[in-house]
Amino acid sequence: MPKHIGIVACSAEGAALCYRTICVEGEQLMGKHAHPEVSMHTFSLDDYMQPIYLGDWQAVGELMLASANKLAKTGADFLICPDNTIHQALPYVIPRSPLPWLHIAEVLAAEASKRGFHRIGLTGTRYLVESQVYPADYVRPTAEERAEINRIIFEELVYGVFKPEAVTYFQGVITRMREQGCDAVALSCTEIPLLMNDANSPLPTLDSTRLLARAALGRAISG
Repeated sequence: MPKHIGIVACSAEGAALCYRTICVEGEQLMGKHAHPEVSMHTFSLDDYMQPIYLGDWQAVGELMLASANKLAKTGADFLICPDNTIHQALPYVIPRSPLPWLHIAEVLAAEASKRGFHRIGLTGTRYLVESQVYPADYVRPTAEERAEINRIIFEELVYGVFKPEAVTYFQGVITRMREQGCDAVALSCTEIPLLMNDANSPLPTLDSTRLLARAALGRAISG
């Protein structure tokens, strides 16, 4: 019997992509119409953004923990969070969590190692790239780039708005990272893979959203 996946969600577009990936790719692994049991809980994005604006990661952690407890009561066996930014709160969550977690940055790093990448560019919200969720040796955008990527994420991508101008901007950032010696780029906001992919990126992409979903599938099926 596959394990029951619990999704602690934050923003809608990224969580939807993660959930859909589990369902679609689950069928490929388990047979027609099949996928592991999945439950998802989320507070509103505004509930998360208010403490994020204040840098209050403990308050963010309390929201995540509340979702975790609700998912445990539904019968989930383990948890994932398809939101890179709020992984900053996991140190407050894990010691009190009723269930184990898969960590999105660890999943992405394992894939980078598997594919032989050595110097990774990091894209994501300003809060994420200025944090320690990902290793310090990942190449960060400049301050100006961080601000514009953050604007694109929160004013466009979380609303399902995908503009050609945003693609062009990301391509410029990733090209600069390639010139700095990067051999891959981490798409580490869960909405970025809806905009960027291997077909339009100057570097091979590491899609944090789908990688997390696939890791959850693997754990659920293997037990």
